[in-house]
Amino acid sequence: MTRSIMVMALASIALPAAAAVRVEIEAGRSYMDSYATNTAFVEGVFDEHRIGDSRFSWSPDVSLGWIDGRDIAGYDNYRHDGHLYSTRDQSWLLAGGARFRYGDPGDWYRSLFFSFQPALHTGRTLALSTPYEFVSTLGWQGRHFMLGIRHISNGDLHSPNRGETMALVGIGFDL
Repeated sequence: MTRSIMVMALASIALPAAAAVRVEIEAGRSYMDSYATNTAFVEGVFDEHRIGDSRFSWSPDVSLGWIDGRDIAGYDNYRHDGHLYSTRDQSWLLAGGARFRYGDPGDWYRSLFFSFQPALHTGRTLALSTPYEFVSTLGWQGRHFMLGIRHISNGDLHSPNRGETMALVGIGFDL
């Protein structure tokens, strides 16, 4: 029940009515410590809004992601606080938040962005140990291309908290 309410709250915050959307399909490698695995995301970035009279702007941002499991014998069946963790579980994430940019159209640095999203996910791993996580991305967005460094963790609100850090490459389309 709580998970359903949180999903509906994230969706209502991030999905404005009658908005144009940019869809990005992203893939890359995610790292927990030095152990890598594959990851993929589909992200929707909606109409941009200026923040007052400043040169900062924000766009509602939602994403659906997948992080593959890992077969790391030394970390399998790790027990902490009465919970059993593994590295084998795949995780699906649903996140919603905002993408922030600075500058005016035509500024060379306008393509840089930072996004922050609270997320819900399936699976419990050493990297993602709670049903909620925080997603932060620093990236570059071209007309049809995206590069980003993304980190997902629970903000040290629960242990273990190894987190996932990934490098992503994506293609984007305006709908």
